[in-house]
Amino acid sequence: MKFDTATFRARYRADIHPRYNAWLHGGFVLLFGALCIGLFWSRTEHVQPWEWLAVPLALVFQNWGEYMVHKHLGHHKHGFSALFYKRHTGDHHSFFAQGQMAFETRQDWRVIFFPPWLIAVFALGTLGVFGLLSLVNSNVAALFSGSMLLGYLSYEILHACEHLPEQHPISGLPWVRQMRRLHELHHARELMHTHNFNIVFPLWDWIYGTLYWEAPESTASRWMQHHVDIRRSPAQVFAYVSCPTRWHEWHPYHIAIDGPPGSLPAGSTFEYQGGRAGALRWQVLDVIAGQRWQARASGKYGLQMVVTYDCSATATGTRFTRTLEYRFGHWIGRLAARLGLHKRIERDSVALLQRLGEMAEKVIAPLV
Repeated sequence: MKFDTATFRARYRADIHPRYNAWLHGGFVLLFGALCIGLFWSRTEHVQPWEWLAVPLALVFQNWGEYMVHKHLGHHKHGFSALFYKRHTGDHHSFFAQGQMAFETRQDWRVIFFPPWLIAVFALGTLGVFGLLSLVNSNVAALFSGSMLLGYLSYEILHACEHLPEQHPISGLPWVRQMRRLHELHHARELMHTHNFNIVFPLWDWIYGTLYWEAPESTASRWMQHHVDIRRSPAQVFAYVSCPTRWHEWHPYHIAIDGPPGSLPAGSTFEYQGGRAGALRWQVLDVIAGQRWQARASGKYGLQMVVTYDCSATATGTRFTRTLEYRFGHWIGRLAARLGLHKRIERDSVALLQRLGEMAEKVIAPLV
């Protein structure tokens, strides 16, 4: 049975305290960590070449700790770490699933970053390490302890990058792109307890034999996601957007639909003509009444496209999220995407959702 990520996200967001500040959360972790690193490293004097080895040794050790904690506490429930297990497997892996890895609002950072108090606890632990190593060599103690905190911050930063939207410029950076893919595979429900536990560098996954790589289905696939808040109920918005014969009301360009009226169930088909895509043949793939509607289309130049509509409740009505994934089987289509078609589709998608927000509130009567 497919897990209903959209419903969990809506419920999780509703439980976030209204005074939660994502910038304060992330800013405190980064500034506190950087300050502690600076304090540790300021204790060094006349560092000898061999003493610099403390930096890579600390990063490798921290990477091992990241692996062990993630695997044995984050994915195996123990009495002393039940809260960590709930926050990681219960919340994080329910909020983000394979194919739904991107955060949508700053409030979603709460389920990505560790609690802010944890870095203070970690810093106290490294202070203890500093005290012990100082009995042997003060420079090694300072470099090792500061580098442990650097590893902690690297985890927080790269993990956040692994949950950026696919179209974000950082997501395309070489190392980030590879680790994003490994992390997405880790979020597959059949792999989450057994593979890809490293977040920053997969050293210990490789050593322990838990590294798993699978190439994306199509390297030519492109993905984008946008959302708009609408002051109508999720059921009303769902009924409106899942009725293709009414799409012409909110698409910002002329289209014509040949198909059955009303909200279409899974298995339904219809024909689409207009916009940049031209003629498309659609089939409805998945429907969760009032929450999710997904359909697949095929068109010229080997175009294959999947559109997903998600409706989640908010305090004022509905957050509507439109996810578009597409690829071209023909080289002409792939070339057009590289030469600027993708950016034009992105602009059209933004305009489409803006138009939807305006029209939905105009043509749908508010509930009394």
